[in-house]
Amino acid sequence: MDTEQKLERLCAIGAPSGFEHPAVLSAKEMLEPMMDEAWIDRLGSLVGVRRCGKPGAKKLLLDAHLDEVGLTVIGIENGFLRFHGIGVDARMLPDREVAVLTEPPMLGVVACLPPHVLSAEDREKAPKMEELFIDVGLCQEEAERLVPLGTPVVYKTNFFRLGERQLCGKAMDDRACFVSLLRTAELLKDQELNVDLYILGSVCEESSGAGASVVTQALSPDYCVAVDVTHGRTPDGPKEETFVLGGGPAVGIGPNATRWMVKKMLDAAQKEGIAVQKEIMEGSSGTNGWGMQVCNEGVATAVLSIPLKYMHTPVEALDWNDIEDTARLLAAFAGSFGEEGAQ
Repeated sequence: MDTEQKLERLCAIGAPSGFEHPAVLSAKEMLEPMMDEAWIDRLGSLVGVRRCGKPGAKKLLLDAHLDEVGLTVIGIENGFLRFHGIGVDARMLPDREVAVLTEPPMLGVVACLPPHVLSAEDREKAPKMEELFIDVGLCQEEAERLVPLGTPVVYKTNFFRLGERQLCGKAMDDRACFVSLLRTAELLKDQELNVDLYILGSVCEESSGAGASVVTQALSPDYCVAVDVTHGRTPDGPKEETFVLGGGPAVGIGPNATRWMVKKMLDAAQKEGIAVQKEIMEGSSGTNGWGMQVCNEGVATAVLSIPLKYMHTPVEALDWNDIEDTARLLAAFAGSFGEEGAQ
């Protein structure tokens, strides 16, 4: 199974925050062959380790989260489902196709009024989550029987190419980054390391960041890298806050990134001839790195991001080359520990 097939397989799974287990199981199957050991912790995160076999070796933890944005059913009215959001902007929802993760799953659509019956004033208003419903084509009695309260809902699965290099679909945030970690492990397969390499597929990033923080607290790594997505360049996006798809991963610079880790990342990119972009983060990076950095006595942290268009929508898009270059950079970064003058 190649990188694109792994990504398609992971993105097809409905697994929003708090309901990640199906994605974690699939990710574990892909990760296990490249690790000495892999396990699922108490909160449901996936952890794998490849030990270098050297006494007193430092620990390097690479994280990408496996949850996605979604919805949770909170009530049923006349057969229509009411819901709360899990990291979803209400503006993204009217007329969207969704998958209600019952057993078996059922399709639905987020109901919307046609423009013909809206007033000019209403057409200018952003929808509110509490005003929206999911239509699953059922009467009240059937819906109550088939859709328990608390059932998760995700965007309908889609995965396709845009042009020759871009991949598009739901849950690219952040399963594309986890696939990049799988690719990192492949690139390091026959390389001797001076650190014990831990790969984390964390849960609950879109809701709290608890999954990564708990694992970091438990493992007490010496170094960690939060690998996530950042905003890709579009015609309507501010150039100073967006990044070019195909321009390489973005290295975070700011208080969530340890200075020597940033330099080490940039030096590795230069040595390997890997194009990178620099993302200035004046405060929280908005990634798991923010919580991981302050675990225990503090962890030296870096943030590395793949540019992604249309974040938290069912048509998230990124460049395949950025997935590969992220893996190449992480492999070079991991391999640089223990070199002369390295931390």
